[in-house]
Amino acid sequence: MIHMKTIILAITTMFLSFLIQKGKAQTTNNLKEKITQLDSTFFAAYNNCDMKTQADFYSDTIEFFHDKSGLTTDKQKILADTKKYICGKVSRELIPGSIEVSPLPNYGAVEIGMHQFRNKLEPNAQPHPSRFLIIWKQEGEIWKITKVISLHEN
Repeated sequence: MIHMKTIILAITTMFLSFLIQKGKAQTTNNLKEKITQLDSTFFAAYNNCDMKTQADFYSDTIEFFHDKSGLTTDKQKILADTKKYICGKVSRELIPGSIEVSPLPNYGAVEIGMHQFRNKLEPNAQPHPSRFLIIWKQEGEIWKITKVISLHEN
């Protein structure tokens, strides 16, 4: 009798474990789709100088790390610099298939990927792929960019 209970418990545990793992994989896939969609929406705004949409995406406590200019924590400065140096001059292209997304429990997600920038003022210049990392915070149904690390190692 005890042996049969042990077998049933073991089978039940294995089945539940399988369901949990399947659920985690599905949740991770859904999260990747969501973050990829957010990335696309944010950078469409970036490429089209939609400053309001960009402002809506950035957290008021944004931390933007750039390997050339260091840390910027002033949201308005980030937006002003984007408008001054990027709008109409530079466009961002995501390297297809490069996005990796991992959940950050009780916070949101981390996105890591590769992208490149094209300088419209130098149309013949070759873009160089570079790495980026974005920390996304989920606040209810709203997702905010709280941290960015941009690495242009060239």
